[in-house]
Amino acid sequence: MKPDNRIRVMEIIARMNVGGPATQVLGISERLNPDEFEHRLYTGHVDDEEGDHLGLRRANVRVHRIAGLGRSIRPSDDCRALLRLVSEMRAFRPHVVHTRTAKAGALGRVAARLAGVPSARAHVFHGHLLHGYFSGAKRALYVRSERVLASMTDRLVTVGARVRDDLLEAGIGRPEQYVVIPPGVRPGPTPDRLIAREELGLPLDAPVVSYVGRLTQVKRPDRFVQAAREILRRLPECRFVVCGGGELQERLERDIESMRGAFHLVGWRKDVETVYAAADVVMLTSDNEGTPLTLIEAQMAGTPVVSTRVGSVAEVVQNGRTGLLAATDAAELGEHAVELLSNPLLAGRMGEAARRWATASFDVDRLVADTEALYRSLAQPRRGRRVATGGTGR
Repeated sequence: MKPDNRIRVMEIIARMNVGGPATQVLGISERLNPDEFEHRLYTGHVDDEEGDHLGLRRANVRVHRIAGLGRSIRPSDDCRALLRLVSEMRAFRPHVVHTRTAKAGALGRVAARLAGVPSARAHVFHGHLLHGYFSGAKRALYVRSERVLASMTDRLVTVGARVRDDLLEAGIGRPEQYVVIPPGVRPGPTPDRLIAREELGLPLDAPVVSYVGRLTQVKRPDRFVQAAREILRRLPECRFVVCGGGELQERLERDIESMRGAFHLVGWRKDVETVYAAADVVMLTSDNEGTPLTLIEAQMAGTPVVSTRVGSVAEVVQNGRTGLLAATDAAELGEHAVELLSNPLLAGRMGEAARRWATASFDVDRLVADTEALYRSLAQPRRGRRVATGGTGR
């Protein structure tokens, strides 16, 4: 039988749910050159509804389930997942172990060391947990853990330069370990604005601001509500679309009770392009981000954005050209939105500039090409070593 000389890649992520990491994984899984790479995806959890939203079934991506590999830290589950990963690595013998998200990154890299297989290790930081998640002792533990994990990693991949710089400032890894690979997406076709508004039940002539994302603490949907109050003082006819869900759903519903008529809560939608098309402005209100796909997709749809200036957002949005950036302040966010909503010519120019910029800079084919180049650079010395040693461990 003809030997299989493909580069074997074992990609590990804790959850395939709606969000940036899973979207990137799906884009890569669909498009990697199958003649050069044998790519296997391992995860602990795929939410049926969110997996359908991502398009896993449509893309025909096979997922290998690892029991216990979830987001929560549970020693018994974590040990079970670790042992299963070690077993899978010894059977598959990957040239590259590619991990994403904190939990999968920890278990995957430790498993790669325990498995005794000469695999290169790469871990992707889609953001980090340095700001907006922990404080005090928990943050210190996170930093110490990531420093140790970095010492057993060949490449640390970040989605933006700012994310890399924050990690280096915290003493995580060395500069030569890092490579920046920005995200890449290819959203579906953008519908006509009027059709999109009819689909969402929005007035055809009202100004519209949209929020797309999880309703979680770090995303600060409460700040979006505060910004909406500021906007309504100036533009009482404005409408607000919230596309997403999460643990703060009930709190959001309570917070908007006094202005419920101005809000349209549409939940998760497969056709998120409809939400972008219906909006005059897409707003992101987070305390912490990597390079948020919401802002990339909105700009690809030709919609200007308003966002907090956090993480690598300034690498995604060209401030003053494709959108407006603000401090983590609801009043400033609201003021920026009013500026765009009150000046259609300015908003139109920014939207067109945003479409050109995002399409040229964040296409999924560029992401795949960058990732293939990373795999080649990591696999080459390991493949040579395997030939020399007859396939024994390192």
